[in-house]
Amino acid sequence: MKFEQYSTDALMILTKRPPLVFTEGAGMWVTDHTGKRYLDFVQGWAVNCLGHSPQCIQDALGVQVKKIINSSPAFFNAPSIELAALLTQNSCFDRVFFANSGAEANEGAIKLARKWGKKNKGGAYEIITFNDSFHGRTLATMSASGKPGWDTLFAPQVPGFPKAQLNELASVEKLITSNTVAIMLEPIQGEAGVVPASKEFMQQLRSLTQQHGLLLIVDEVQTGMGRTGELFGYQLSQITPDIMTLGKGIGGGVPLAALLCREEIACFEPGDQGGTYNGNPLMTAVGLAVLKSLLQPAFLPSVKEKSEHLRARLRQLSAQHGLAGERGEGLLRALQLGKDIGPQIVEAARDLNPVGLLLNSPRPDLLRFMPALNVTIEEIDQMMSTLSDLITQFN
Repeated sequence: MKFEQYSTDALMILTKRPPLVFTEGAGMWVTDHTGKRYLDFVQGWAVNCLGHSPQCIQDALGVQVKKIINSSPAFFNAPSIELAALLTQNSCFDRVFFANSGAEANEGAIKLARKWGKKNKGGAYEIITFNDSFHGRTLATMSASGKPGWDTLFAPQVPGFPKAQLNELASVEKLITSNTVAIMLEPIQGEAGVVPASKEFMQQLRSLTQQHGLLLIVDEVQTGMGRTGELFGYQLSQITPDIMTLGKGIGGGVPLAALLCREEIACFEPGDQGGTYNGNPLMTAVGLAVLKSLLQPAFLPSVKEKSEHLRARLRQLSAQHGLAGERGEGLLRALQLGKDIGPQIVEAARDLNPVGLLLNSPRPDLLRFMPALNVTIEEIDQMMSTLSDLITQFN
């Protein structure tokens, strides 16, 4: 593709992209190579939890880059020590392994569960996951995922991931065998269209895993780091998981992820797990700045306030246009359109002039909203007004 001064011919074609190059961003706003501005309700798929280029990340990078960028995982570094301590102090977990992406963190969770099963459950290795789930793009995490079509895309899959149905406990129970070591799920299935696991179901799973001596793994790559209004999504259900993975928001825009577990599950031995860049001081310094921002006393209450406003406005919009409703938790929400017009709305919103709007349609009959957690009420209202006009056009 060639446009203006850019040629993208050297890039692999992995997805359909519009002829735009984003060059600057601040908060909820991003600017392309022509100078056009966009109100961004995608934020890198829930990555930019503090918006584009927040000052705290700029400061953390500026300070740390003058100290040390990478010391290798063979040595300790101060930011990773501090971030691990702050994560464990504010969760039910005791140990942290840092990674570079959510998929890598989930891969680590799978390895940890299998190692625990080898040591404690006679070699049990199967991890029950769920239809329509999304855990990443490595071979193991694709195999764990329940995304339609992925079972044949890079076949053969990695074995050991029987699929249950979210919010249906009987579908989980019938899959438990002597080979089962864990159950793994997203508290909210983001890529499936923002489908929450109910509080009752999460509590039932915790009881079921305890009854059978299994691990409960929560994939909080999308729901963690304040996205649901709590620091972590599992806290909405008042349960204590055994393993949790984080990605996206923990880095606020830089490649950072984490695998957390309780002390009795931390069975990795030297040489079992690693990674060249894992826990490097530059990225963990950013993660520390992000987490400190989220832990400010007024921050999470403000997320809840904004999420209630967004929820109310989406419900009002749904009633106004005769749509199918909305769902989600915190600032991870979906508008159910009732018909397959999502992609058309996304394209039209992006192409608006003089100001564009960035939206996401993970399923053709709905829109997903993942704004920065510090989005303003005014920005929500501006998005809703624009969206209402677009729905009138396509509905």
